[in-house]
Amino acid sequence: MWMCVAILTLCGTMTSCSDDDNNGGGTSKKGTLKCVAPAFLKEGDKVALISPSYYTSMENVTKTADVLRGWGLEPVIGPNVGNVYAGKYAGTVETRASDLRWALSNPDIKAIICNRGGYGAIQLIDVMKAQDFSSNPKWLVGFSDITTLHEMENCAGVMSIHGTMSSFLAAGGTDKSSTLMRDLLMGTVPRYELPAHPQNVKGRASGVLVGGNMMTFAPVVGSKVDVTAYSDIILFVEEVGESMHNIDRQFNMLKMLGVFDRCRGIVLGEFTDCGKDLDYTSVEAMLYQYLAPYNIPVLCGFPAGHGDVNLPLVMGAPVTLDVRDDGGTLQFDIDGIQREIYTEYIQPQTSNSAAVRMQLAGKTE
Repeated sequence: MWMCVAILTLCGTMTSCSDDDNNGGGTSKKGTLKCVAPAFLKEGDKVALISPSYYTSMENVTKTADVLRGWGLEPVIGPNVGNVYAGKYAGTVETRASDLRWALSNPDIKAIICNRGGYGAIQLIDVMKAQDFSSNPKWLVGFSDITTLHEMENCAGVMSIHGTMSSFLAAGGTDKSSTLMRDLLMGTVPRYELPAHPQNVKGRASGVLVGGNMMTFAPVVGSKVDVTAYSDIILFVEEVGESMHNIDRQFNMLKMLGVFDRCRGIVLGEFTDCGKDLDYTSVEAMLYQYLAPYNIPVLCGFPAGHGDVNLPLVMGAPVTLDVRDDGGTLQFDIDGIQREIYTEYIQPQTSNSAAVRMQLAGKTE
């Protein structure tokens, strides 16, 4: 288990965690990101449900609470979860930060599941401190806009879980994305086996998994919670509802900022409902032109993101990426019971429309 050597707080703001920051130039601004794994859950543990970004209905929250009870856990709903501010947010910045601090600081709460994404987590960066996340390390679960909270927690030296949220768990929690997330919280760590993909780039690498939703983490590059500033990273990227030219623009920006120079490998997740405004066969085919020259392994088609299958990933964890002619493997090098998962055999239980996916992502009304 990797341990975080130091977490510094300067003037009350979040700072990043590393034992060997590199200020000597080159492509790496910092040393290797090192995070602790929170304790896995056991039956009867309390799990907080909070809304750090957009509002979701209390019906979804209460249904999710029922799912957690069925898993043998005790749900605790955040004090301000039912709030609505400016028609979209689940309360003001301070109200949402208050629920996050409450869940992180309460020693009885062993994990946090976010209710939905949308937008607003970026507003919490300047009001949260690194020790808010590190004082009582616990799993924080979510995706989409919750990518920002993963960055904050990982930079504070704690691993987190990119996984499904209340807006999906409310459907019953019996789909594979939900049950694998449940099992991961309980200590069963997936070892993913993926089929071959035409845009895969062969190779083997080890590094620390960071990233998430591209339009969420890209604006944070260069900030005090920039997980891409570390060396030896395996970058995970997914997106929903963006044009090809906008994805191209973001990748070009990441290239110019030297992000890919610090990558040991790339995992491309779902690019759900993304436009076909450029003459490429797929988003992956377009991105190949950026990634192939780096001679690092690229694993395409990982079923995580805004699609109907959203398999859990441990962010901030050391991983081994192995891309071969016959497919690829993503392995989390952390404690726990290792379990092989063959992604090509996983089918969604339900299918949301593009309109619903865009609404949940906060990109339409």
